[in-house]
Amino acid sequence: MPERDLQYLADLAAQLRVDSVRAAAEAGSGHPTSSMSAADLMAVLFARHLRYDFAEPGDPANDHLIFSKGHASPLLYALYKAAGAISDEELLSFRRRGSRLEGHPTPRLPWVDVATGSLGQGLPVGVGLAMAGRLERMPYRVWVLCGDSELAEGSIWEAAEHAGTEGLDNLTAIVDVNRLGQRGPTRHGWDTGAYARRFAAFGWHTIEVDGHDPAQIDYALEDACGTRRRPTVVLAKTRKGEGVQDVANREGAHGKPLKDAAQAIEELGGVRDVRVQVRAPEANGSPFRFEDGKLELPAYDVGDEVATRTAYGQALEALGAARGDVVALDGEVADSTKAEAFAKAFPERFFEMFIAEQQLVAAAVGLQVRGWKPYAATFAAFLTRAYDFIRMAAVSRASVKLVGSHAGVAIGEDGPSQMGLEDLAMLRAVHGSTVLYPCDANQTAALTAEMADLEGISYLRTTRGDTPVIYPPGERFPVGGSRVLRQSPADRATIVAAGVTVHEALAAADELRASGVPVGVIDLYSVKPVDTAALAEAATTTGNLITVEDHRIEGGLGDAVMDAVSELGPRVVKLAVTDLPGSATPHEQLADARIDRNAIAGAVKRLL
Repeated sequence: MPERDLQYLADLAAQLRVDSVRAAAEAGSGHPTSSMSAADLMAVLFARHLRYDFAEPGDPANDHLIFSKGHASPLLYALYKAAGAISDEELLSFRRRGSRLEGHPTPRLPWVDVATGSLGQGLPVGVGLAMAGRLERMPYRVWVLCGDSELAEGSIWEAAEHAGTEGLDNLTAIVDVNRLGQRGPTRHGWDTGAYARRFAAFGWHTIEVDGHDPAQIDYALEDACGTRRRPTVVLAKTRKGEGVQDVANREGAHGKPLKDAAQAIEELGGVRDVRVQVRAPEANGSPFRFEDGKLELPAYDVGDEVATRTAYGQALEALGAARGDVVALDGEVADSTKAEAFAKAFPERFFEMFIAEQQLVAAAVGLQVRGWKPYAATFAAFLTRAYDFIRMAAVSRASVKLVGSHAGVAIGEDGPSQMGLEDLAMLRAVHGSTVLYPCDANQTAALTAEMADLEGISYLRTTRGDTPVIYPPGERFPVGGSRVLRQSPADRATIVAAGVTVHEALAAADELRASGVPVGVIDLYSVKPVDTAALAEAATTTGNLITVEDHRIEGGLGDAVMDAVSELGPRVVKLAVTDLPGSATPHEQLADARIDRNAIAGAVKRLL
């Protein structure tokens, strides 16, 4: 590399450090030292290897850059300034109220694909983006800047194994091995070989470099671009706080502005106005998409018994035939979630993520960045492993469709380890989420299709065992709606149920009516948002509500109803799973949990 190029890269890196110091000093908070260690790495990437049109962030040929070490946001924003995407004035709005430059990057900025900051997530999402690139046959590259501290996260190694096994050669991880974490040294310090051995074991091409030598960095990134059939990791030995003696490679400087920013800026050579001309991508046509067709959802006869998980699988297959943008991911339980129907029909759009639920959700987030409609399924209980990824997906404003099967005690003999009993609460708490819990096969099919165009995180809860079909095929079930299944002017109470407990509620209502106690029944299939109008009418006409759910009493259907009607003052009795279940038949489980028809009828009688 010519000397003038090396000098330019050194000047650009120095400016990135200065601007990181300035932004954090102006904000009075931030992570400048974590930004300073990676400045040379990103200077070389932006000046010589990244292909991106900042004027057209939606260009499908653009490369994708993810700052997995999202706390290094001052560096990212300094890069945007150097590229002319933001002004110096906006740079100095870092962390202020109303600023686009938040403490950790979010898609409020058009050049940020996903929110980061919860460590260990950028690389798994990058895997999803690389999968999308292969699916849509586009030549863009995915670059992920990681910190060495986050390599302790299990999600990193879920990503490493999947990328290595799949040979995702369009993915490059750049690891800033600066030796120091938040409270002290990292597990392996500067031993880049320790990390290299681990990545190599998963099939990655590994390169170890001096992270402050532009020539070595340039060679490594060029090598990554030329590597075929396997992803590349560049392991760069760096010094935290590089360039400023007071903080360079010193403990205790993490996550705080420099004490003497003016002195640090002077030591770094002063404020500069170096510009970087990031090369635009070459025009390579439009992303490949599969053909659309006509939607013909499966139809089930009233009175038949069909598991809602089976209806989900068959509806997803029908949706895949109708929409070429639908993809499916599964956590190695496709024979149980019934996603195997889609896998057999559309193998190129089905992704087996194996028992790696964090990578399952992260890959779905990466795929939706590129406009795909991902449905990701596993047992409801196992989505708890990926909850931080779901939470961060909401921060990313991602649109992902999650499906949890084997929900509740109704799964039967498998016992409590397999029972999703916290999932409704978990998903209801996610910002902007939609939570759906169908009770029969036709309702499930309709809601599966309804989810396709929902914004944000949507969740469909399905049941293991067969349940009666009570709705005729072809009916619509809008999000936020409900169905009143029993109602009369003489009703003395209203039972509100969803999923498997709808059938128990109907049986209880019939028994109560026969004994001279008429009650209403509402199928609240949309648990979030709820049908506030229907609940308010029931609360004001009968004044007595009994909620029943195959879920923990905290945070689920009962709390959703209470949130909707508490100001109206009805009496509300919540029936839910309160004890720790064991192994038993489904009917025994419902009885033991006191959420079966007998328990519902008894609760109504006690209330009245």
